[in-house]
Amino acid sequence: MKPIFVTLALITPLTAAAQSPSSTEVYGVLDAGVVAERGCQGDCAKTRLDSGIASGSRLGVRGREDLGGGTSAVYTVEAGILNDTGVSDQHGRLFGRQAYVGLDGPLGIVTMGRQYNLVYEALTDVADPFHGGMAGSAANLVGYTTKRYDNTIKYTSPRSRSGIIGSMIYSFGESPYNSKVNRAYGATLGYEKGRVNLVISHQVKDNLLDATGTLPAVDQSARNTLVAANVDFGRFVGYAAYGHSKGDYSTQWDETNPYGAVAQRDPTTNSRDVLLGVAVPMGATTFLASYIHKDDRGLGNRDANQFAVGASYALSKRTSMFASFAKIQNRNGAAYTVGNASNRGNGDRAINIGLKHAF
Repeated sequence: MKPIFVTLALITPLTAAAQSPSSTEVYGVLDAGVVAERGCQGDCAKTRLDSGIASGSRLGVRGREDLGGGTSAVYTVEAGILNDTGVSDQHGRLFGRQAYVGLDGPLGIVTMGRQYNLVYEALTDVADPFHGGMAGSAANLVGYTTKRYDNTIKYTSPRSRSGIIGSMIYSFGESPYNSKVNRAYGATLGYEKGRVNLVISHQVKDNLLDATGTLPAVDQSARNTLVAANVDFGRFVGYAAYGHSKGDYSTQWDETNPYGAVAQRDPTTNSRDVLLGVAVPMGATTFLASYIHKDDRGLGNRDANQFAVGASYALSKRTSMFASFAKIQNRNGAAYTVGNASNRGNGDRAINIGLKHAF
């Protein structure tokens, strides 16, 4: 634990007398619409009312307290909501989206708790014109393991004048059998200045299936690397990404079963992902399109392509309407499905029409 305390000390030039007012903000998003799916694998409701389509519905509280010396205490607790039924998202967790506390100082931010995976952040924030939502979500095909990690320490550097910024993350597995089981770690290096945004992110998630202590460890670890970029050309924003995912569970990790055999919906042990996309703003309307190719390097050669188009219309600064369509071409028995921000989906093509309000 010594490196953790050293890091906290570096970013915390505090004085005992430093006491300043704090600020707290309640915020949220409510998102709902109609989803029509086709090409379902097995039985499914082909048309349904869904929530969290363009953005996950949520209710959160965040705040900061100025501690003096340029340092503040920060916190966020954020609950996912399935507002079509009123139940909690993220497998019923109360604050399943985010729950962390930390210190923001001159040398960066250190936060501790349940937080986003860095590769997933790079994918949705930088590479994907749909930003992880609607039918065109890049998360339908691009490998990222899982959206969030529990028991996580995250460090983010301050942005330099040159536009360079970096992040590191470490998630404790907290298995009683082996300190390597279910742990995760990674780093991101990014450049954001002017109209250019570029990031390189890499992560490792371990699962050695060493629970009994009597059987040889079976390595089911996952490794993901993603290079993502977007450039604002004025009349449109161009998006691109290249990802390399390797390991038994590098595409989708089952976070509800962290210590046993994890079930993967789309098995691949080695794949390359390429994404090209565009966002074209025209007044209150923004048109979106993307193409993703998954090149499966495994023996099954289960490749897939996704074509997606969509649009959002801003009724105000906080309210927008959206529509999207996506189709996945599965090859050689691949079983990828068209999902959205909160649902993995059931079919190989889907149409979304909905409304989102932020408060």
